[in-house]
Amino acid sequence: MDEIKVMDDQKRNESLNRHVELDTTQFIVVQLGGEQYGIDIKYISNIMKMAKITRVPKVSDYILGVINVRGVIIPTISLRLKMGLPENEITKKTRIIILTLEQHESIGVLVDEVKEVVTLDEEHIEKVSYEKDNKERFLSGIGKPDERLISLLDIKSVFSDVMES
Repeated sequence: MDEIKVMDDQKRNESLNRHVELDTTQFIVVQLGGEQYGIDIKYISNIMKMAKITRVPKVSDYILGVINVRGVIIPTISLRLKMGLPENEITKKTRIIILTLEQHESIGVLVDEVKEVVTLDEEHIEKVSYEKDNKERFLSGIGKPDERLISLLDIKSVFSDVMES
């Protein structure tokens, strides 16, 4: 009899926790200007303080140059300039996020500040429709943790031209 009661409790608990089974994704929340953006944590291999960036001639204006991370040369871009925002102001909070893209290629991304890690499930992510001529084309959706809004970056869109070259 006790065995049946235990199984009934397990079934009841499973049915009560069904909402927990939604797919969740973790995002690093970064500050760019006055806005917060989320970067899917699966792309992030390292977050580092500002490093010396060596300029490279004849590249797009949003490509700041290259950095040396443990003997590996990594191209570094300004996410602000890539998205059409004003140029970066380097502060104590400025960070370079090393992203690993397809084919294990790495790229550094300069952000104003790394704020936190948030975990969002499908219910808290709203897809966006956008015009092709503005920064929204780089977004995959809007995350709604608590009562805040976080623009979720579509890393493949942001770096589509970089990955092709």
